[in-house]
Amino acid sequence: MAVGKPPSKAVGILFGLGLGGFFDGIVLHQILQWHHMVSATVEHPMDTLAGLEVNTLVDGFFHLVMWLLVLAASIATIRAWRQGRLAPNWSFHFGLVIAGWGVFNVVEGLIDHQILGIHHVRDDLGAPLAWDLGFLVVGVLLAVAGWLLHRRGLTALERPLADRPLAAG
Repeated sequence: MAVGKPPSKAVGILFGLGLGGFFDGIVLHQILQWHHMVSATVEHPMDTLAGLEVNTLVDGFFHLVMWLLVLAASIATIRAWRQGRLAPNWSFHFGLVIAGWGVFNVVEGLIDHQILGIHHVRDDLGAPLAWDLGFLVVGVLLAVAGWLLHRRGLTALERPLADRPLAAG
């Protein structure tokens, strides 16, 4: 490996968790309006004004947590620079971002959809299980594909500097 500490894995994972959550919240909650954070609860259905108000509030707290994850990733990036760590190549970094997104989907899908049952991927269709299972499969595929891409980038970083092409990544 080149001189210097290896890049931080935490940065890419944190960005992936936060950006994956933002994608879920923006696309599935707001644009497509398939579900909200607590839309499968009897107390807060998304087809009443009171239910939509609570769901919008809880969605806001969800987005706040995703924002904090992205902020933590930004702070971790600055910390890595200050520690003199090597910059990651594209494969190393974006592989971890994709893997982090996949981990978000798997954890969120298992906890919110299956264990707690507070919402499902398609609450607008009566919460068919196939959509929840598909969400989990996509999460696993993202995690595995991201990890493989990350490993490709790590391998490139571990090659001696003289053996690397100029645009390794």
